[in-house]
Amino acid sequence: MVRSLKNPKKAKRKNKAKKGEGSSDSVPSLPAKVWQPGVDKLEEGEELQCDASAYNSLHAFHIGWPCLSFDVLRDSLGLVRTEFPHSVYCVAGTQAEKSSWNSIGIFKLSNISGKRRDLVPDKTGDENSDMDSDSDSSDSDEEEEAGSGTPVLQLRKVFHEGCVNRIRAMTQNPHIVASWGDTGHVQVWDISSHINALAESESDLSYGASAVSNQAPLFKFGGHKDEGYAIDWSPRVPGKLVSGDCRNCIHLWEPTSGATWNVGAKSYIGHTASVEDLQWSPTEDTVFASCSVDRNIIIWDTRMDNPLAATITAHKADVNVISWNKLASCMLASGSDDGTFSIQDLRMVKDGDSVVAHFDYHKHPITSIEWSPHEASTLAVSSSDNQLTIWDLSLERDEEEEAEFKTKMKEQVNTPTDLPPQLLFVHQGQKDLKELHWHSQIPGMVVSTAADGFNILMPSNIENTIPANVA
Repeated sequence: MVRSLKNPKKAKRKNKAKKGEGSSDSVPSLPAKVWQPGVDKLEEGEELQCDASAYNSLHAFHIGWPCLSFDVLRDSLGLVRTEFPHSVYCVAGTQAEKSSWNSIGIFKLSNISGKRRDLVPDKTGDENSDMDSDSDSSDSDEEEEAGSGTPVLQLRKVFHEGCVNRIRAMTQNPHIVASWGDTGHVQVWDISSHINALAESESDLSYGASAVSNQAPLFKFGGHKDEGYAIDWSPRVPGKLVSGDCRNCIHLWEPTSGATWNVGAKSYIGHTASVEDLQWSPTEDTVFASCSVDRNIIIWDTRMDNPLAATITAHKADVNVISWNKLASCMLASGSDDGTFSIQDLRMVKDGDSVVAHFDYHKHPITSIEWSPHEASTLAVSSSDNQLTIWDLSLERDEEEEAEFKTKMKEQVNTPTDLPPQLLFVHQGQKDLKELHWHSQIPGMVVSTAADGFNILMPSNIENTIPANVA
């Protein structure tokens, strides 16, 4: 149940000294080695350095105050985009030091550069190594120049009363956004004018957009008896919403004619503690899942007289987050306060044991979990241990493949034997990670938020199969 950001501070621009500047003392360089999270410890004076070759793209930015929650907005730039530079639209809610300083940020990040790298580096023999090195460097420079430049951040703000606990955009109409505030209110907003303004503007507004609009929400619901974090739009029925609070109540929102909603006065009560997350079924109009501090996951069906369809004791500690697999709808992922995450096969719930995979790699609370929208077996996880990990559950250790890789690399590759073979990627460098989302239109792209801002990353070892029915 790790929610709040630690000592939120507004981000400021920093002028960092370039490599080689600032000091005349030369420090002998030591050979780099791979650092194993959870195994190796940093000694005094040591620091981790990012290996840029592990990413096709990696960029960091912020919009002022830290954001506990955000969402990636669907856009009209293309259903499947694979060529750099990229552009993304997002909406986020701030956690400001003072309640009156909070806002909803609608932003566009364009000119996101990067390049595709080989999954296995092309290692040749020692002969002509200098020539190969120069050639590779030249090719690299040309590739970087083709997609180079600083990303352009454009930002617009809407005043929000209190901190934003969670924010979600409607799948079918991404300009309609719901926010959960620490004031105990759930509000729905129309941000279409801001999205249109960002689409028409080409100027860099990252540090000049201080004006905050006092736009009124479309709808405001105060029927919850406490603040909350759980909220989700139906991916099948436009405008249908569920919201859950820290008391243990869940309310169902039904859209009516116009920009209004009929929120049921009767709440869904099945949990005995705070409802932490909600997820609609990707295949059923009336089915959704909830998770709670009471360590359970509940499957609800609103058609039934008794809507509580199934209860799953999922973890030994609070269940913080859940994600329903849109490509394999029988699979539900959950992350716990004890650092573990599990995969439930909902077809096996009636048999009493639906857990088909369980991982204890992370040692601190799981803060976010989400299935890839492009690969049914791939999911991303973030934790309070400041790690964002990406997993492919279809993988198993293959000793022959490892030997072939070592041969091609012509060097010793010390593969840790105590790491799960399903672990594809570990991203670090952010402090107090809170939430992540895949970009549904840019295969392999993940966006994450933390106390020190946002990261956009595209790991180089993730290949995505583009659906054949997408032009």
